[in-house]
Order: sequence, then C-alpha cells, then structure tokens
Amino acid sequence: MATALVSLSRLGVTCSFAGIVGDDEAGEKIRKSLEEDRVDVRGLVTRRQAASQVAFICVEQKSGRRTIYWKRPSGEPLKPDDIPGDFLAGPDFLLLDGLMPEASLYAAEKARIQNTPVMLDAGRVREGMIELACLSDYIVASEEFARDIAGGDAEFDPEHAVRKMTSFNARAVTVTLGSRGSITRCGSEIFRTPAFSVDAVDTTGAGDVFHGGYIYSLLMKWDMRRVLRFASAFAALKCRKVGGRAGIPSLQETERFLRENKE
Repeated sequence: MATALVSLSRLGVTCSFAGIVGDDEAGEKIRKSLEEDRVDVRGLVTRRQAASQVAFICVEQKSGRRTIYWKRPSGEPLKPDDIPGDFLAGPDFLLLDGLMPEASLYAAEKARIQNTPVMLDAGRVREGMIELACLSDYIVASEEFARDIAGGDAEFDPEHAVRKMTSFNARAVTVTLGSRGSITRCGSEIFRTPAFSVDAVDTTGAGDVFHGGYIYSLLMKWDMRRVLRFASAFAALKCRKVGGRAGIPSLQETERFLRENKE
C-alpha cells in the first residue's frame, strides 16, 4: 500500500496513508520514507511498545524474482476509531488492501455512501475480502486470489476467474499474471494486456507500482485498455533497479517508453 502511494505521489498525485507502525526504529523509518516522498502520514498511527511490520527480501540475480520473509506488526490493527471522521472529505479515490478488515470495511462503506471510487488490492482471500470486493469499484487481484475464487482448480483459467468475479459488481476486475501480463473484465468485455519486456533486476514492489499506475490512469479518465497499458509499463520499468521504490519511473519516462513500444 505504501509503495503504491509513493508511486502515485511521484506522478504528482496528492496522497494520504492510514495504517499503523510501532514505536521502534523500523516504524520511524517507515514514517520518514513516506514523508520524503510527500505522502501525508497524519493517518499513520503509532502503537506504543509495539514492533512495526518488517520484511527481508531475497532476489534472484538472473531473473529478478523475489522471495519475501515477512513479519507482521505486533500492534493492534487499525480500528475505525483511529480514522478521522472527515478522512473522505477531499480524496478522489480510496485504495484498500484489506489487511486490517474492520477498518477497511468501515472505510469502504463510507466511500460508497460518498460515491468515492474504491480499488481493492486483492492479494489473497482472507477475512473480510469478499465483503470488501463487493464494496469495490475496481479490483486488482493476484493470481492466488483469482485461483481461490475460481475454486483452486489445478488447471487455472484466468478468464473463468474474471467471469466468476462478475458477482462482485465492480466496474472492472483485473487479474495480474506476472510475466504473462494481465487479464481484465470491464463491463461485458474481457481483454488481455501483455507484460512489457525489460531487463529485470528486482520485481519487488512491481504489483504495488502497477496499482499506482492503474489509479493514476483512472484519475486521468483514460479508457481501460490505456489504463492497463500504462500500469503495465509503469510497473515493468520499476523492475530495472534493486529495491521496491528506487526504480519507480517518472511520468515522462513511462510515456516515452510507451511511445517506443506501440501496440
């Protein structure tokens, strides 16, 4: 979530983050890194005597693929009472990952009342995710989430998965498939967007950057095929440098890359 907002901020979009950290060194680094990228952290709550979320990431030198060893934060999850009552007074978009279900459902319901579009970063089926999906206007799902929704069959058919997710009533559903690109259902149309080829060094954060590019394109009111092409290029270019955020490209860089790689 944080990296998605950083990518949006670098595209010139004003962003605010709500979540928790502990009162430890990692929590201070998380807060500082967001502030440095001009992300509003007034909604970032510090839990006293708690450890922040941390991750150790191993990257394959040749492919850029990564394995993440992740430790959850020890502090109490974000609660509705932690969220200011006017948190949707200005935003044009709400991005959720459902990791803290009670707060996420509260925010999604408020957004629905105020007609603020909601995107769900659906990484896996966990508590509250189906309810959140039904409150979301846009769903960007991992292959793992899509497999679970499709029934976990060995012969996974992503087109069947996006058709099955029609029941969520979202405006658009996209399933990301890594190097195989993505598949999207928008209304009655289903289309695939191929992944762009780059010299990948590290894929860490590529999905988060994809979400940022997706939302930016929606804010620009582009058609869905252009939305997916921009998000795919934006995420691919990020993979050329080590780290989750170091390689996030500029808008100009992404546009130039798209001109050079026309359909």
